[in-house]
Amino acid sequence: MDETGQTRRAFLAGVGTAVAGSLAGCQGSFDPLASTALDEHASTQFRQGLLNQGYRDVALPSAVEKAWELPANRGDHTAAKGSPVFDPAGNVVLADDTGRIRSVTPDGEVRWATTFTQAGRGSHGTPAIANGTAYIGAYDGAVSAIDLATGRRQWRTSLGDAIGASPTYYNGTLYVAVEHAAPSGSVAAVDAATGDVHWRDSRPTHHPHSTVTIDRERGRLLFGSNDGHCYAWTFPGLERAWSYDTGAEIKAPVAVADGVAVVPSWSETVTGLDVEDGSEVWTFETDQDVMCAPAIRDSTVFVGSHDHHLYAIDLQSGQQEWALDAGGWLIGSAVATRDHVLVGSYDTTLYAVERATGDVAWTVGNRGHVTSAPLVTDSAVYYAERAVDGEADRPGMCYKLTAMG
Repeated sequence: MDETGQTRRAFLAGVGTAVAGSLAGCQGSFDPLASTALDEHASTQFRQGLLNQGYRDVALPSAVEKAWELPANRGDHTAAKGSPVFDPAGNVVLADDTGRIRSVTPDGEVRWATTFTQAGRGSHGTPAIANGTAYIGAYDGAVSAIDLATGRRQWRTSLGDAIGASPTYYNGTLYVAVEHAAPSGSVAAVDAATGDVHWRDSRPTHHPHSTVTIDRERGRLLFGSNDGHCYAWTFPGLERAWSYDTGAEIKAPVAVADGVAVVPSWSETVTGLDVEDGSEVWTFETDQDVMCAPAIRDSTVFVGSHDHHLYAIDLQSGQQEWALDAGGWLIGSAVATRDHVLVGSYDTTLYAVERATGDVAWTVGNRGHVTSAPLVTDSAVYYAERAVDGEADRPGMCYKLTAMG
């Protein structure tokens, strides 16, 4: 099936308004593969698909200039911020740390803006787009469904105390990592039409920020937690399969390719695990924490570290292919294209790097720290940044870059 997310069904007509899902979900008769009237795949979501590979099959412009900017993030929390995504009509949808979600035309005009949470940290997640709806979590512990045509909320379900991860959509169900006070955590499967909770597992023992990954070919659902473990369940069975302890917090999504799960960790490592049994394939050591979302293309992993470097690592062996000093922490998301890798740095720069060599193709300077995943087309790049020094009166911007000339 097409991992990029072709829809096969129209959205259910007349979806209800707010629904409070059960907080004590269990598998019961829930079948993740059962036929539904909803889309099978998201049209777009964080990291470009169920495997979180962060790849866009486009050719990057050879030179760029800024076309427009809009104020976005205003908070001081240093975690990576939400990333822009496209809706099926080509509009850009962005959630930010003010608790707002907006639909913006390619020309930079705001179609609608909705405040969907009053949480102090707003949202750091990226919407999953399906069924004419944007699905997004927030630091109030709730996931919301927002109508793409009007910006009106269709439903809201409280799942815990905070949601820092992005929802993963598949076959009418949202899979969401949830944070609870204590600290503890859980993962929930939520009906995309109603907000009802179909299944819940409270296996993570600390706040999970990592977006869920689903490998349908090898039958695994997995993500990381602040307790240092990467957890895996069978899929679609949703039975506990294995866990692996990296030794420190896992903040970023786990990316999967060719049976290898790539796990960034604050243990100053990137670890390759066998998706099916959780055994260690290799471990790559950096000089500081790793919380950058890795991108994978053509058997190479591209991932950044707090040690200021973007690394290219062989997927099968874990050997370094090249490293680039990007001048600051790399805590956001690497994105691979046909020939390049894009990554934002705490030195306020967006870098476009040659995939084969690690040479810098071009850079763009910005106001704040670039921590979102860039959204790339053949002629444009969209991305968001943190507030300047975390000061609300100097908000981070959402930018559009276009091909120069």
